[in-house]
Amino acid sequence: MMSLDRCHNIQDLQRRARATLPHPIYDYLEGGADDEWSLKRNTSAFDNWQFLPNTLMNVASVNPATRLLGHKLAGPILLSPTGMSRLFHHDKEFAAARAAERFGTFYGLSAMGSTRIEELADSSHGLKFFQVYIFKDRGLTREFLAKSKQGGYQALCLTVDTPIAGNRERDIYSGMTIPPRPTLRALAGFATKWRWLAGLAKNRDFFIANVADRLNATERGTSSIIDFVNKQFDPSISWQDLEWLASEWDGPLILKGVLSPDDARRAQRIGVSAIMVSNHGGRQLECAAAPIDCIPALRDAVGNDLELILDGGIRRGTHVVKALAMGADACSIGRPYLYGLAAGGEAGVLKALEILQAETIRTMALLGATAIDEINQSHLVPVGRLVAQPPS
Repeated sequence: MMSLDRCHNIQDLQRRARATLPHPIYDYLEGGADDEWSLKRNTSAFDNWQFLPNTLMNVASVNPATRLLGHKLAGPILLSPTGMSRLFHHDKEFAAARAAERFGTFYGLSAMGSTRIEELADSSHGLKFFQVYIFKDRGLTREFLAKSKQGGYQALCLTVDTPIAGNRERDIYSGMTIPPRPTLRALAGFATKWRWLAGLAKNRDFFIANVADRLNATERGTSSIIDFVNKQFDPSISWQDLEWLASEWDGPLILKGVLSPDDARRAQRIGVSAIMVSNHGGRQLECAAAPIDCIPALRDAVGNDLELILDGGIRRGTHVVKALAMGADACSIGRPYLYGLAAGGEAGVLKALEILQAETIRTMALLGATAIDEINQSHLVPVGRLVAQPPS
């Protein structure tokens, strides 16, 4: 199997993750909604733009550091909240948070994670935010807020694109459950993945940690936690719930799942700190717009007073730089770091961050930019459009 030293790009980490993970779990990681058009479009949409570099610039020193939510980051890349990291590696969310701390960026812990809010707070001193939903049980949401405050999380992230669960057909076909219980058809896909199976000796806890206490003993079987969470998604959530959450949380507040300029303006009036421009990795609404296509209109709508984080489709440093040129303040990655987690735990997550950071620095240098704030829309031209002549 390919070692991490031989992984030179995110696709290499993806191949190693595929070789490591049982087939149903890899499909859970890779899958999107319906025909997966949005999933594919999230990345392919970057191909609509080409660079227009400035030459003869002194790029002997390129600094990708930036600030987000009031904190300095080593680069414009952070780790998105992703559910059930234990599926991919026995060190689960701890490994990802440690890698983010070593790199110097934010780690987002998901409400659907396999690690408790307080456990991660005790184990990680790096930048972190907690991602929450407005559940039918508002008491559960309040509990999450209290634990996030007590744990010293620097920000809160509310996801708003899941009033109901998306149609993820790969999981239906593979029989994916929590905890994993392979069907006879999928059993061979587990039996041959000895690296993943070896992790069972270290950690067998496949559950959504922060809701497990809400279940009684008879409800803790296969998929019951997922059933509980799906039943807790509240299709009646509204802007009043965001106003309530903003009043309850006294730190930076991120709104995740916004694509519409009107929604961004309304969120700005309520007082959110940042918008995570996201279609949930193509896992919710099929045919939702690609996040990169939404950045310019969102920036025009909110001006420079609201931070925009592009979430979805990043596979290269060129993607990161294109997003910054379009008006994003930073980019958030999900699948790329999970490939690294599956491939090599903490070292694999750090490898994913280092790959994207190196590619970002190289792209900046070749573009003629030495700092993040030097990147702008003048560096981009739509594919197929002639470069405009300057006015005479």
